[in-house]
Amino acid sequence: MLGRQAKTLSPSALRCVLARVRKNRRATRDRVLVLLSIRAGLRACEIAKLTWGMVLTPDGQIGVTMDVRSVIAKMQGGRRIPLHPDLRWALVLLKQEVRGPATLLPGDPVILSAKGGAMRPNSLINWFMALYGALGLEGCSSHSGRRTFITNAARNVHKAGATLRDVQMLAGHRSIETTQRYIDGDTDAQRKLVGLI
Repeated sequence: MLGRQAKTLSPSALRCVLARVRKNRRATRDRVLVLLSIRAGLRACEIAKLTWGMVLTPDGQIGVTMDVRSVIAKMQGGRRIPLHPDLRWALVLLKQEVRGPATLLPGDPVILSAKGGAMRPNSLINWFMALYGALGLEGCSSHSGRRTFITNAARNVHKAGATLRDVQMLAGHRSIETTQRYIDGDTDAQRKLVGLI
C-alpha cells in the first residue's frame, strides 16, 4: 500500500466494522477504538496516547468535547474536537467498564492493552489492519477512519454553515492543502454537481 492513500469507509463498511467488533472479547473498548478513528479523526498515535483527562470534565463525567493535546498530536497539532454522540456514549460505557470500584486518574490511558497498559501506536495499526483484513476491506488501514472523518466533514460543511478551514482545524493540519489531500472524491457527486450548473 506504499504510496497510496488509505481507502475511506462507506456507511455499509462502517456498519460491518461495528458489527464485527461487537463480537470481540473487548467489544466496548474496540467500539471506542473504531469511533475515535471514524467519528473523531484521530491518528493511531493519538488514540494510543489519549488519556481520560482529555475526555472528562472536571467533575469526572464524559465531556462534550475532546481535548487532543499538542503533546500527543503529530506536529504539535493539538485541537478540541466535539464528541460525536455515538463516540460519547461509547466512552461512557467504556468508563463504566474499566473503572470498577477505582477512580480513573486524568493520566490513565483510555485504550488499554490486554496486559492493562496503554496500547502502543504500532499495536493499534496492526489491530486495524487485522480488523479490516478479516472483513475483506482491501486498501483500508488505521488511517482509513481519519480519511473517512475528514472526507465526510468536508462533504457536509455547507449543511453546518462551516468552511474547509473548520475541517482543517478538526484534523489538526497546519495547511489547508494537507486537508484537501485527505478528501476523497466522489464521481456520483461530481456528476450531480455538473448537472446543477
